[in-house]
Amino acid sequence: MNINNPFQRRNHSSNMADPSRNRRSAVKKGKRIIGWTAGIAVLAIVGFNSFYQIKEQEQAVLVTLGKAKAVTDAGLHFKIPFIQQVKKVNTTIKGIPIGYEIVSGDYIDDEAMMITSDYNFVNVDFFVEYQVSDPVQYLYSSKDPESVLRNMAQRCIRTVIAGYDVDSVLTTGKNEIQANIKEMLIRELDQNQIGLQLVNITIQDSEPPTAEVMQAFKAVENAKQGKETALNNANKYKNEKIPDAKAKADQILKEAEVYKQQQIDQATAQAARMNALYDEYQKNPAVTKKRMFYEAMEEVLPDVKLIIDGSDGIQKILPIESFMQESEDKPNETEKKAAEEQKAKK
Repeated sequence: MNINNPFQRRNHSSNMADPSRNRRSAVKKGKRIIGWTAGIAVLAIVGFNSFYQIKEQEQAVLVTLGKAKAVTDAGLHFKIPFIQQVKKVNTTIKGIPIGYEIVSGDYIDDEAMMITSDYNFVNVDFFVEYQVSDPVQYLYSSKDPESVLRNMAQRCIRTVIAGYDVDSVLTTGKNEIQANIKEMLIRELDQNQIGLQLVNITIQDSEPPTAEVMQAFKAVENAKQGKETALNNANKYKNEKIPDAKAKADQILKEAEVYKQQQIDQATAQAARMNALYDEYQKNPAVTKKRMFYEAMEEVLPDVKLIIDGSDGIQKILPIESFMQESEDKPNETEKKAAEEQKAKK
């Protein structure tokens, strides 16, 4: 090959640059393919999330930014991807056994045992059929709507059966009992709005309880009667003792009132006597002192006689009362001197 030929040199250089160009071209083609593939995938995902299917035995709840809306028509429906969410609910008729195990058929004593109006026990089991009526209420009004329905049904069953005697529950009154329970349960569901509706409720079986249960029931009844007897005796004792206690309390209060009045009267009389004595003392202190002394001596020694030794050598034996009278009638020497001094000053 002649390298001096310019044409040959151009062709040679272009051939040397072809591998790098091919690589860049392949990279660009790969990026285009990846971009188209990603775009198609995104469109497929968006398209797939834009539609949802509702079957015949289903209903749906379409949630848009926290706001729920029921969709009840079967078929294909559109939704906004990533903004609207769909929650499907099965609306087929379902059942709840009450009072027995659905697999084994054994009684559940806490649920099956009922008390009739004539205070007898019976084992009664029911089957409750229901279905979803409002998917929004079913999903959002209660955490467990089936448990709420079970509790409602048990309450209605016990209430209705308590109004019938044992013979009606076991034999002739089953249809009427079922109808009354159904009516009451429908009202309960309408009031509570948990998104369920009652289809039917039926009595599966009813029979008397076992001997062990009856014995336990009798023991409980005996305990209740013993409790009532004890309460009646206690109330009787209370009713007997309360009037006596009230009478004693009234008597004590009356005696206390009398004693209080006596003390007040004595204090009033003593105060009046002291006031009168003080007035006498102000008029004639010496005579009052003597009188108070003689009165005190008379109280302490009531039978003592007073002996007076006179200046003429004659002794007199006088009772204190006469001496007190004499002291009141005659002023003593000190009083005479005091009176004479008063006259001299005048």
